[in-house]
Amino acid sequence: MHPLTMPVDLGEAEFVPDPRRRAGWTLLVDGVAQSYVDLDDPGHLEFEYMRRVAAVVAVAGPAGAPLRVLHLGGGGLTLPRYVAATRPGSTQRVVERDGTLLEAVRRILPLAAEVEFRVADAREVVESSADGWYDLVVADVYRGAQMPASVSSVEFARQVARVLRPGGLYAVNVTDLPPLLFSRRQAATLRAAFADVCVVGEPGMLRGRRFGNVVFAASTAPGGVPVGRLAARVVRDRPAGRVVHGDRLDMFVSGAQPWHEQT
Repeated sequence: MHPLTMPVDLGEAEFVPDPRRRAGWTLLVDGVAQSYVDLDDPGHLEFEYMRRVAAVVAVAGPAGAPLRVLHLGGGGLTLPRYVAATRPGSTQRVVERDGTLLEAVRRILPLAAEVEFRVADAREVVESSADGWYDLVVADVYRGAQMPASVSSVEFARQVARVLRPGGLYAVNVTDLPPLLFSRRQAATLRAAFADVCVVGEPGMLRGRRFGNVVFAASTAPGGVPVGRLAARVVRDRPAGRVVHGDRLDMFVSGAQPWHEQT
């Protein structure tokens, strides 16, 4: 197998086969790695941040039970494959703004599971969704290396909270660099819209020592994030993850203010 490069709506996509795994592929957009997919093993999650998000999936309901999931951002469809494999019968909708990229992913990295796809703006889809419909909403929306303002505000977070069932979970992947100013403000933003919020990441990353990914989990119910179960899963990862919650989350936020669109 050889790398495949093609123009897409929002840049240039490259599909690179993994010489170590027979059916492994990395998807890059404009040279930035977006997703890793193993077509033979959807449970293999190469990227650290994706394993953090998968840990949120694992605690979003009874083990193995189907979920109603909204994916904001498609990438290589790594997480929809994982959900289909670990929670058969789940109802999944994937929203991807780049229609050409989505078409290429579905052709080159075919998905066996039944998933609904929509080429659209993530915010528009959330705002048009019914109240209390989803068990889990996952946001991994980027333009270049930045999370768009339209999906990072208190107003958007409240819309996500509205479409979640009582006690439903919202998982957000954020890329940040020291001193994690965006992550701290995103934590404050989510706290303004959700009853319970935690941060998941590698300890050195959470201390602001390096560039990387931070994953947030938020619930519409007080105490709705199963922090103990989540912490037990991420600490077994390599590198081990940490969950920041409660008083420690107060310290993480460290005076950061929620971001409102009118400010």
